[in-house]
Amino acid sequence: MLTLLCSAGPLCAASPEPASAQVDPAWILSKIARPGAITTQFVELRGSALLKTPLRVEGRYARDADATLVREVTAPYHEKITLKGDTATLERDGKKPRTFSLSRAPELADLQKGFGALLSGDASQLEQHYTLTAGGTRQAWQLKLDPKDAAAAKAPVRDLQLYGKGAELRCIETTSDKGEVQRTLLAGAAQAAAKLTEGDALTALCRGHAG
Repeated sequence: MLTLLCSAGPLCAASPEPASAQVDPAWILSKIARPGAITTQFVELRGSALLKTPLRVEGRYARDADATLVREVTAPYHEKITLKGDTATLERDGKKPRTFSLSRAPELADLQKGFGALLSGDASQLEQHYTLTAGGTRQAWQLKLDPKDAAAAKAPVRDLQLYGKGAELRCIETTSDKGEVQRTLLAGAAQAAAKLTEGDALTALCRGHAG
């Protein structure tokens, strides 16, 4: 789901914050908010009971000034999804682009809403759908988002955990209702992940214990 970047480049840290200062959801969201056009690379690790090792997907997220969100996969295959208004356009190599309503793809609609809320720093919008819990310090923080309707089996995601440092959102960890974990490393963490292949090392990088 979702980033988190500096205006013309990757999510970058702003001025240094006191390492021991505690955090709350409002502080974190105010720091990772990014108005205007943004872009950042990502490395996504998708766990599944059917796979011996997580599937590794690399690419970039971008948002234009008009709030159009683009998710482009560059490896191990090429795919581009553009979310604009109430529609999504899917582009794959060798196939004609396909445009459809987001009402047919609730997971993409959630991605669009989630990114929009994070990038705007809109805590009230997130709190309509999630219970927010913050932990850590300003130089190594976590923000947990628990879907409020998960207990009613209406949400495919059990919880979301964001990890970051200062104004940089470095990783999004998603646990599905089936217990499958997906980690999306962003910005500096995505760059550091280029040198790593071991699952434990990538998990540590996501959670702020490396890189």
